Amino acid sequence: MTLVLSFSGLCLLLAAGHLLRMNMRILRKLYLPSAVIGGLLGLILIQVLRAVGAEVPYAWTAGWTSLPGFLINVVFACLFLGVSIPGLGELWRRAGPQLAYGQVVAWGQYVVGVGLVIIILAPVWGVPGMFGGVIPVGFEGGHGTAAGMAATFEEYGWPEGRDIGLASATAGILSAVIVGMALINWASRKGYTHRERDPEAIEEDYGISVIPVDRRPEAGRLTVRSGAVEAFSLHIAVVGIAILIGVGIKQALVAAGGLSGSDTALEIMSAFPLFPLCMIGGIIIQLLEDRFDKHHLIDLGLTKRIQNSALDFLVIAAIATINIYAVAALLVPFLIVVTAAILWNVFCVTVLARRMLPNAWFERSIAEMGQSMGVTATGLLLLRVVDPEYKSPAADAFASKQLLHEPFMGGGIWTGAAIPLLATVGMWPVFVIASGAVFFWLVAIKFMKSLGRTAAG
Repeated sequence: MTLVLSFSGLCLLLAAGHLLRMNMRILRKLYLPSAVIGGLLGLILIQVLRAVGAEVPYAWTAGWTSLPGFLINVVFACLFLGVSIPGLGELWRRAGPQLAYGQVVAWGQYVVGVGLVIIILAPVWGVPGMFGGVIPVGFEGGHGTAAGMAATFEEYGWPEGRDIGLASATAGILSAVIVGMALINWASRKGYTHRERDPEAIEEDYGISVIPVDRRPEAGRLTVRSGAVEAFSLHIAVVGIAILIGVGIKQALVAAGGLSGSDTALEIMSAFPLFPLCMIGGIIIQLLEDRFDKHHLIDLGLTKRIQNSALDFLVIAAIATINIYAVAALLVPFLIVVTAAILWNVFCVTVLARRMLPNAWFERSIAEMGQSMGVTATGLLLLRVVDPEYKSPAADAFASKQLLHEPFMGGGIWTGAAIPLLATVGMWPVFVIASGAVFFWLVAIKFMKSLGRTAAG
């Protein structure tokens, strides 16, 4: 009965969040996902009950704190399943400048966060070095990554990192829409957009997230007959195998750390989160499918349904269980790094983008801003406002760039390694690595531009 009530509680919050979104104009204007609204509703209810001296019955919230750590593995295992992975040369041709720009934005969040901790936050407020990583974990990574890093934060003696990371993810997605819309209005007035588009002109059906009956797309394609196995069940099995491959990779890394003879290496490998490795497991399965499966049994639509459903319930459980006292205790340094991260993203759009991106620089950069502060859907939402029919090259460049960007940033390999490195080798090495990466990609874009001019000449 406990599991039934716990699951039902999450479902009630999701349904309530969606109903609130449909019926409250302010929530539609903010373009908040229903799962975020449901999670915030759960957080408020829990805190109100505690404030009046009551406790939420355990049966209703049983497992909520551990659920995100499991579901993030599902989300990342699905990331590349069903996606035909083109060659590196083709990806680079389509998205080279976009990748360079996205990398500068992502690495810059580490430079800003870790730099602030070194200069002011650690000396004044005594925050740990890992605090410098909560902005990229929450902004670039999102709620899923922040929740998935909980075990790593706890391993290094700072469990509050999960709550700070989730709070930064919530602040990121809110500020992405608010600041993004302000930038779109600015760019429209300045004539920087290819097609002027009034942000208020989005169709009402889109605003309330109801797809008109005559335009509803297919959720996915059945690839096997249900008399043998349900197609959705088969796809869940594939996701499970991808996670199992990730577990195998994790065990191999821990074994390699033990064989190295270095206690630090063993500690880092042991604390490395599982979810980026599940993503690698998904890539391995997809490469094998592309090479050997003539029936193409993995369908992208069904995979996305699994991924998005897991993410919805992950977000609700993660936000509802935020320890607000942990955030309140570090509220001032938290607000400082959030503000600095927002300013960094605005600087990237208004200054760096027009110098780094070859064409449609505003469309490209506003999509990148939405993704680097919220989620991919936020980036596509902002892009849709200025390019509703995706006629600029921004959409293709953004989508192609994700295939090269995601394995490393926003929950990828570097995201998983950064927090253990901050906890073990310290802030300065991570700051130097991040600064070096920003410099490398700035030089790379200059090199790409010079090659383009040479080819044109």
